[in-house]
Amino acid sequence: MAVLPIVLTTDKDPVLTTRATRVPRVDDTVRKLMDDMVETMIEAHGAGLAAPQVGVSQRVIVLRVDNQVYQLANPETVRCEGEQTGFEGCLSVPGLIGEVTRCERVVARGLNRHGKEIRVKGDGLLARAIQHEIDHLDGILFTTKVIEGTLRPWELAHEQEAEAVEGELVG
Repeated sequence: MAVLPIVLTTDKDPVLTTRATRVPRVDDTVRKLMDDMVETMIEAHGAGLAAPQVGVSQRVIVLRVDNQVYQLANPETVRCEGEQTGFEGCLSVPGLIGEVTRCERVVARGLNRHGKEIRVKGDGLLARAIQHEIDHLDGILFTTKVIEGTLRPWELAHEQEAEAVEGELVG
């Protein structure tokens, strides 16, 4: 396995804004990509990673939520329910976070590392991560979905959050 370089929006690489191509079949090359993506995601402290983020225009995502790792080729959302709004960041957009509204619960289907169709059901963070990574496969960055006025530097958001908590504790 290898840690791959992450494509940043500052690189102006069209791979981040172009719809990725379907994987014709899950073979050793796709499995190696999945393994390398998992290692890259863990090294970068991410909850998910899409193949375009490592410069590969294929419909492959990996996720890690609650220490559970998911690897999917050709994922698609089959059910989307409820609504949640929360902060998101992106490994390809370092240093920025913003609030995004997404479905609270999703069911996605795709091919696992053995080429078998599976379904992944998730709510909360897993649902958010699934939607965020599938967006990457469609060339959509979270910054295009951010609620106006909420995009800010990560450090500033955490300072404001700490001040709010401190104010609650003191007040």
